[in-house]
Amino acid sequence: MTAVELTRFTVAPDKTEEMLAARPGMVADFRADREGFLGARLVRLPGDEWLDVVEWRSPEDFAASRAKGANLPGIAAFFATLGDLVSDELGTLEVQ
Repeated sequence: MTAVELTRFTVAPDKTEEMLAARPGMVADFRADREGFLGARLVRLPGDEWLDVVEWRSPEDFAASRAKGANLPGIAAFFATLGDLVSDELGTLEVQ
């Protein structure tokens, strides 16, 4: 069962370019260090909000990733650009 992490957050307008530049490094670190990471998409929403859609092989892989936090430079650089957390949910992909 594929787990889908949906994280909505803000980014200050003056941090947007920095966040977008840091994104490839975060994804590369996830691919290298996070068991069960399948991929991620970043969606720009109205205003200064973004939605990160991350797919995991299982809820357990997501939990293990969450426990690691920002343990690598690319992940830490991306997280450092983020503003407020708006929402964070985990669901399962039922139909592809």
